[in-house]
Amino acid sequence: MVGQGLQNTGFSTIRYGLALNLLSIGRLKFESYEVENIRPLVTASPLFSRLLTELGEQKLARVIGATEMITGSLIAARPFAPRASALGSLGAAGIFATTLSFLATTPEAWQERRREPKLSLAGQFLVKDIVLLGASLLTAAESLQASRRTQSTTR
Repeated sequence: MVGQGLQNTGFSTIRYGLALNLLSIGRLKFESYEVENIRPLVTASPLFSRLLTELGEQKLARVIGATEMITGSLIAARPFAPRASALGSLGAAGIFATTLSFLATTPEAWQERRREPKLSLAGQFLVKDIVLLGASLLTAAESLQASRRTQSTTR
């Protein structure tokens, strides 16, 4: 009984923390200083460097920000739209897998002049996305299960 309540509280904390994270960070993409902050990441990325050329820095940042905000909103919709929440969680998993790819494509993610690889401040900022990726997968699975339960009770 206590274990189930703790699990439910944990899932809610993960879900709404993930949604808040995406909403907050997405909103920042509309600020000029955040455009500057993501510049090294997007210019070094094969995928984003092409989009950067086509859209420019400010538009690309806004597209990223809008995507993050929509994704966060979908995740938060779990109580009344579990399928949409699952879709949002899977979208978040894609976002965090993409940001983790910046560890491989951004030279500034690693400290230079070290014998063994060591993360720089930028790399330390990116590595947290491993936890967010896991949270996204957990909330996707839980939302899909809730959606199936809802479907089976409405039949």
